[in-house]
Amino acid sequence: MPDIVHTGPGRGPEPLAVRRHQEHFFAQLDETGLGAVDAVSDTGAPSSMWSEAWQKLRRRPLFWVSAVIIVLVCTLAAFPSLFTSQDPRFCELGNSFGEASPGHPFGFDRQGCDIYSRVIYGARASVSVGVLTTIAVVIIGVVVGSIAGFFGGWFDTILSRLTDIFFAIPLVLAAIVIMQLFQENRDTLTVVAVLASFGWTQIARITRGSVMSVKNNDYVTAAKSLGVSKFGALARHILPNAAAPIIVYATVSLGTFIVAEATLSFLGIGLPPSIVSWGGDISMAQQSLRSNAAVLFFPAGALALTVLGFIMMGDAVRDALDPKVRAR
Repeated sequence: MPDIVHTGPGRGPEPLAVRRHQEHFFAQLDETGLGAVDAVSDTGAPSSMWSEAWQKLRRRPLFWVSAVIIVLVCTLAAFPSLFTSQDPRFCELGNSFGEASPGHPFGFDRQGCDIYSRVIYGARASVSVGVLTTIAVVIIGVVVGSIAGFFGGWFDTILSRLTDIFFAIPLVLAAIVIMQLFQENRDTLTVVAVLASFGWTQIARITRGSVMSVKNNDYVTAAKSLGVSKFGALARHILPNAAAPIIVYATVSLGTFIVAEATLSFLGIGLPPSIVSWGGDISMAQQSLRSNAAVLFFPAGALALTVLGFIMMGDAVRDALDPKVRAR
């Protein structure tokens, strides 16, 4: 005979085991804020999806290699003066195509500028454009995708068609056309605004699909039955559980936006020559490719290594957060 607990007047007796199971479920719901019942670790304590992902990431060499590259590049962008005392804009024609020497490990370019200092300071412009564009794209895409996926109906119809219109426009081609309007006043924020205006569509699609797959789960229904508002359920329970594919794509797209900025600067319609960037240095170095290939190699190598670091990080995070991989 199971233990019986009386729940109050007007309600029948309820098995004690059922009551304890309900209390345990709602306690997990309140503590995690994620709604989903967490997996149980080897020690018997509940562990969240994020803690499990971290346990997988910390055992992967790919994650640590990409993390070292990203930390190094971000440090170069934030504190370039720690790595060189040379002014990247100081050029002396007498040093044109000069070889490597103490204090100038990469030598000099055609204009007599120190290649090493320009590579170091070029990280700031490229990384700044990539990070700021990714933040703007995630904000726009998450807002549009979450509203379309959660509310559905005519919200979904209008926002989905708007997303399709922007999705049909190639990012770099649209940026080339729009940047022609800013020949006189081009800076980092201009490039960020143009890239973000056409780069948010994929994030919006991913967010919409992820929200639609999560919003009908039992823990969301339970949260609504406890009096949580629609926006509260979306912010506290749906988006945290739908964030995994968004984080993965944002990590990979950061490298994509760095390449897009370098492409625009290479074509001469991105950042102005007064701002040191890898794309601008690659553009100037193509004229000296046959006579001195090292002038092109160093900025191009820095760009490729940075993009590779973010792509590897995205792959490692995807493998850690992908439910299919986690199930295997």
